[in-house]
Amino acid sequence: MNKYINVALDGMGGDNAPVEIVKGAVEAVNESEQIKVFITGFADAIENELSKYSYNKEQIEVVPTSEVIENAEPPVMAIRRKKDSSLVKALNLVKEGTCDGYVSAGSTGATLVGGQVIVGRLKGVDRSPLAPLIPTAEGFTLLIDCGANVDARANHLLQFAKMGSVYMESIMGIKNPRVGIVNIGAEEEKGNALVKEAFPLLKNCPDIHFIGSVEARDIPMGVADVVVCEAFTGNIILKTYEGVGSVLISKVKESFMSSLKSKIGALLVKDALKSTLKTFSTDEYGGAPMLGLNGLVVKTHGSSKSKEIKNSILQCIAFSQQHINDKIKEKISVQE
Repeated sequence: MNKYINVALDGMGGDNAPVEIVKGAVEAVNESEQIKVFITGFADAIENELSKYSYNKEQIEVVPTSEVIENAEPPVMAIRRKKDSSLVKALNLVKEGTCDGYVSAGSTGATLVGGQVIVGRLKGVDRSPLAPLIPTAEGFTLLIDCGANVDARANHLLQFAKMGSVYMESIMGIKNPRVGIVNIGAEEEKGNALVKEAFPLLKNCPDIHFIGSVEARDIPMGVADVVVCEAFTGNIILKTYEGVGSVLISKVKESFMSSLKSKIGALLVKDALKSTLKTFSTDEYGGAPMLGLNGLVVKTHGSSKSKEIKNSILQCIAFSQQHINDKIKEKISVQE
């Protein structure tokens, strides 16, 4: 058998830890013989959960820790003080080269800080963006950045575009992915100072397929494969997207239950509706990768259930096999 692709999993991170985290790890190794998962956290609690399942014992290893970083803790201070936390220990496994990737449903702030401070950025990468896949009418779009760099500069957005293009082409199989920049209008002269400065850089870059400005309302239509913005804008788009999606799904279900006639109609379209709604479920795509680091760092939702954890772990297979970091280094011009 080929060498395992090793993944460090924060066993104590998230609202449903360690129950759903461990279950996701088991589902991942039962689905793929290529993965080995190192679960960090309270050994007794994790081993108790593992005892409920059947799996190849060689593919899961528990790494004991004594601390947990909570969401409310200041990220930088928590990273410095809690060296034996499940989150820090998992990141160090990537830094040391024991693991190829890291997955956590825990503190977003600590993961973002730890990714840059502990794992470290690739040479030539100025900032590492967080890049989730969001569902669209055409399939999905990579939103980059959605939370890591709120004070990005124009050259950072150019690097985000290059990294996003590599990811979509190599991982998602989209040839020559279309790249757009979030703006308040389609005209080139519109936008704030950052967008106006970044636009010509993107337009004149031969390494990407730049299609111009993209308005927020057009993102769900799938007009671009990679949508570039700084993190403040990206996070608002992402949270609005998730909130509206949740409300719409709730309202659709509510309307189907409103009368006998609608209930009968719901039975008739149940399978088709379930299939459609499934495409708008975030757990289908795994977590958001933090690109441009010396290893794959994936942040999943704090409320993640086992399916999203499993898919986030399995993301590491393609990331490793496609040599994403090597391709990113080729795209990013290194300043000696």
